[in-house]
Amino acid sequence: MSEPLVVKICGIKTVPLLDAAIEAGADMVGFMHFPRSPRHVDIDNLQTLISAARGRIETCVVLVNPDNSTVMEVAALSPDWIQLHGPETPHRVEAIREEAGIAIMKALGIGSEEDVAQVASYADVADRLLLDAKPPKGADRTGGLGITFDWTLLRALDPSLPYMLSGGLTPDNVGAAISAIRPVGIDVSSGVETAPGVKSAALIQNFIKAARAAQT
Repeated sequence: MSEPLVVKICGIKTVPLLDAAIEAGADMVGFMHFPRSPRHVDIDNLQTLISAARGRIETCVVLVNPDNSTVMEVAALSPDWIQLHGPETPHRVEAIREEAGIAIMKALGIGSEEDVAQVASYADVADRLLLDAKPPKGADRTGGLGITFDWTLLRALDPSLPYMLSGGLTPDNVGAAISAIRPVGIDVSSGVETAPGVKSAALIQNFIKAARAAQT
């Protein structure tokens, strides 16, 4: 019997949508703390959301190349995870994990075999890896762009290395992604939105239903 699939709904900004994600059966929710993102949540609202989620679902705060004071400000809110979604080196990831004392998820952009070859260097410094579509050149954000990548590239990875999959997943293609590469988890943001930063409770429900169906 395989482990249950971890489903993460990222970019949640309000308590009603947090409640909707929990009700739909998500395992984890992500909150963006990055001003350039249409899903950005400031520190006060982060505190509200993490408090509302505590004991009900795992929480993950997404940071992009954060400085030490940002890391500590977020760590003080005690989320279950901090996700690093920038150009952080393995050394920096390890330093943040030690400093924050919180489980670290490291997102890595995949667009080529070279990108896949870099993944192993993060395996020991992060508690979980999230493989996302590499942003196009000139993009002002590293994720939440609604683009997929060639999932078959990931077949080159060591099969014993667990990872979550992200990048352009929707209720329509998540089943195919799970069947193709069997990740330990999946992460969605723009694929359950009606406009950038505007989540739909119905789309969240459809996404989770399709993901669970593909795992059986």
